[in-house]
Amino acid sequence: MSSAAHISEKKHREDIVRVGRMMYERGWIAGSDGNLSVRLDSERILATPTAMCKGRMSPDDLIVCDNQGNKVSGERERTTEMAMHTAIYQERLDVCAVVHAHPPIATGFAVAGKPLNKGIMPELIVALGSVPLAGYGLPGTPALVEGMLPFLGKFDALLLANHGAVAYGPDLDFAYARMETIEHLARITLVAELLGGPKALPRVEVEKLFEARDRYGVRTPNRFEYGNPLTAEDLPDPGEKLEVTRQQLLALIDEALRVRGVM
Repeated sequence: MSSAAHISEKKHREDIVRVGRMMYERGWIAGSDGNLSVRLDSERILATPTAMCKGRMSPDDLIVCDNQGNKVSGERERTTEMAMHTAIYQERLDVCAVVHAHPPIATGFAVAGKPLNKGIMPELIVALGSVPLAGYGLPGTPALVEGMLPFLGKFDALLLANHGAVAYGPDLDFAYARMETIEHLARITLVAELLGGPKALPRVEVEKLFEARDRYGVRTPNRFEYGNPLTAEDLPDPGEKLEVTRQQLLALIDEALRVRGVM
């Protein structure tokens, strides 16, 4: 290994430790949750190990894996979710860092089965477009990756159903910033929902924001497509009158009482 390569890996180790501590301090992970990785070169991936708090790591705790996720060096064991990282690197040659965490508000949306896909704020549309929901797969198994594959080529961040979120980018700080944006979007969406529902921007305005990305220096394969994000035209009019039959209304009331444990 050349001196330059050694310095580069040393810096990557320090960066992973720094970002892991930031994620832990922000409450995005608890215990030994979450994992981070960086593509060192065309054949090696530097990653956090399993069963270790990301807020208390040292650079020597990290491990090196090959492109199939097999450990090639390091004292600790690899994370069981290494396949999630290798799948992203294989699908996205532009990606050099991956961050997986459980930020509480965004994970709440994932647990509720709700993607973050409404076009509600210019900055968030420019940064991510939308954050789709990947179908549930048992963590540490191929099923987790299978749910992600349809989205990896077109999106830079995903919610993982009943699990958490994953973000990726050209470097670790970029991937971390995208995770931060996911949680920010989730907080704003939640508040808007509590206040009567978010008001999405019109489709023409959302299209303008996608076109403006070059001016903001945003480089991403994500492109506008109907439904990602949802625009004002895609959402029901909040003033629209809804009609239900008496039988449907009684069924809704029964279900609400059952959920509250009254029946």
